[in-house]
Amino acid sequence: MTATVDGAAGDRAPAASGAATRWLGATYLGPVIIAVLIIDALITLALEVLYLPTYIGTVAFPLSAVLAGFVNVLLVMGVRAATTRTGFAILPLAAWTFGFLICSTSGPGGDIMLGSDWRTVLLLVCGLVPPLLYMYIKANSGAFSTR
Repeated sequence: MTATVDGAAGDRAPAASGAATRWLGATYLGPVIIAVLIIDALITLALEVLYLPTYIGTVAFPLSAVLAGFVNVLLVMGVRAATTRTGFAILPLAAWTFGFLICSTSGPGGDIMLGSDWRTVLLLVCGLVPPLLYMYIKANSGAFSTR
């Protein structure tokens, strides 16, 4: 017994290839997500710089510096989820660092968004060390596995 497909005996419909069934936007979605995460790194830096000189009573309380590390780790995790290339994971951190350097320079009127005190150093350290540690651990996770 033979099955008839497309009206002719023995002819089979062409198998659906992976390219034909794949959603066309899936090939462009990864770079779009990475671009959005890079822009998000600059937006979160602006908010962190804005709330860096926060005080509770008379005590300086730079909560945004601590949150910077957490948010930057999430940004790196997002890029790693969007692409398999490990080198792209540093792009949000590079944008964040570039924005930090721009914020630390003086503007046209001599205004500086980041002061020369311990809170600025805390923002830099807390914003870069946790995501860099996360990237180091993820890159070397196979080297530390037990056999």
